Amino acid sequence: MIELENVAYSYGGGELLSDVSLRLAPGSFHFLTGPSGSGKTTFLKLCYGELVPTSGFARIFDQDVRSMTRDDIAMARRRIGVVHQDCQFLDHLPISDNVALPLTVAGFDVQSESQNLAELMQWCGLTPRANALPPELSGGERQRAALARAVILSPDLILADEPTGNVDWEMSQRLLQLLIELNRMGKTVMIATHDLGLIRAAKQHVQARVLRISNRRLQLAGADL
Repeated sequence: MIELENVAYSYGGGELLSDVSLRLAPGSFHFLTGPSGSGKTTFLKLCYGELVPTSGFARIFDQDVRSMTRDDIAMARRRIGVVHQDCQFLDHLPISDNVALPLTVAGFDVQSESQNLAELMQWCGLTPRANALPPELSGGERQRAALARAVILSPDLILADEPTGNVDWEMSQRLLQLLIELNRMGKTVMIATHDLGLIRAAKQHVQARVLRISNRRLQLAGADL
């Protein structure tokens, strides 16, 4: 699905990531850890084509990122759901419309997808808040809405950047369970987090691979990949 081969990325004159290689297999579950500023968000952006490696190769669904057109990237991103740290909602639209935005952008008839949208809102526990504006939501509701929006197109891969960073433990467990359920449905999941408790909780329910960015390199279980 996603393949990085000897990837490096430089930012502001300094190298942020170096010699990173990884393959994300269909149906796998990954955690990405590392201290703040280590490059977790940059790594995720390389995975969905927002950034192009300074050196090495990044392939998204067997296409080299460097050879992909803007349209190619847009089509590939329909298969990738991204949960950003800051959620990035349109505050003048009710949350149901925000969740449905990817359908509109992709050219789907939102009205014909209303049943799927209603089921997704219910699955995420957002039905009572469907008509609320984003500023009216709690932190947990915003994160669940961000997850709903990320999966509305039924993507093959979900990338979540610190999805539990601004919620309490109970809500983080609920969000984790939603991501585990998606993985059981066959979706590939990668969660960037610094919360080791979240990782321990997940390992009770799913076979998760834990990756760590340290000294610009990607490591697995304390060893270089």
